[in-house]
Amino acid sequence: MIPLKIDHVTKRYGGNVAVNEIDIEVRPGEIFGLLGANGAGKTTTMRMALGLILPDEGSIYWKGKGYSDEVRRWIGYLPEERGLYPKVKVSEQVLYLAELRGMKRSKAEQSLRNWLERFEVPEYYNKKVEELSKGNQQKIQFISAVIHDPDILILDEAFSGLDPVNVELLKTNVTELRREGKTILFSSHRMDHVEELCENIIMLHRSNTVLKGNLRAIKRSFPRERVLLETERGVQGLESIPGVRSVKTGEARTEIMLDKPDAAQEVLHTAMSQTEVYRFQIMEPTLNEIFIKTVGGQGPHE
Repeated sequence: MIPLKIDHVTKRYGGNVAVNEIDIEVRPGEIFGLLGANGAGKTTTMRMALGLILPDEGSIYWKGKGYSDEVRRWIGYLPEERGLYPKVKVSEQVLYLAELRGMKRSKAEQSLRNWLERFEVPEYYNKKVEELSKGNQQKIQFISAVIHDPDILILDEAFSGLDPVNVELLKTNVTELRREGKTILFSSHRMDHVEELCENIIMLHRSNTVLKGNLRAIKRSFPRERVLLETERGVQGLESIPGVRSVKTGEARTEIMLDKPDAAQEVLHTAMSQTEVYRFQIMEPTLNEIFIKTVGGQGPHE
């Protein structure tokens, strides 16, 4: 059974279409990437997946069922905005939220202490939220989303406000939840995080689905336009090769952008005729490059 299925769903606000016939299936043990610029329809889609708002057309199923109080206990949600009370202790707040999800207090307390240990912050149990840094508040907010051991997780900008060390710590825990069979709908403007964590994605632009499917297959469907070149000495004349768009030379390597993929072989031939080639690699497009190409230059922050 598919834990989360959004079946040809449309949502309108007055005369504006916020989401137009979106179709998503998120399976057990999968992190599904939801991408799009601000205003594309991501937040509306997440609110419908949470059962907070109802679609105007189409259906949403949680483990094959419609929304109910039972479904509420299956879902954990990490919002992009900070939603914790700053002057309340971490333990009081998280345990209360766990009880709202149907957990007994003793079990919730054990779970909270376990999660604080996993995040290497057991001393935060009795601290007020306002005493923590923004990054550590994000850790507590994540714990609030998973404290009741939900089957379905909705993560909106999960790594917001975290330094690189804590990003890796949180990614490790998200990956572990996937291994445990959790179903995760993941939204982020950081394309590198999506590439690392997600197998399947959907890309929204102005309420419409513009790209959807397996990330590897999507990448194979786009031309390889970037070449990395490392040589003993500098190479002359690369800019004049037909099909070469730009040449960017750094200290250790040269990056060549192509208009025509078959120009790559002429780049290699030119380099080999002048010097020893240590590295020649035709790179697959990054998800960020695919995003920009697909939505016509509108970046994820816009």
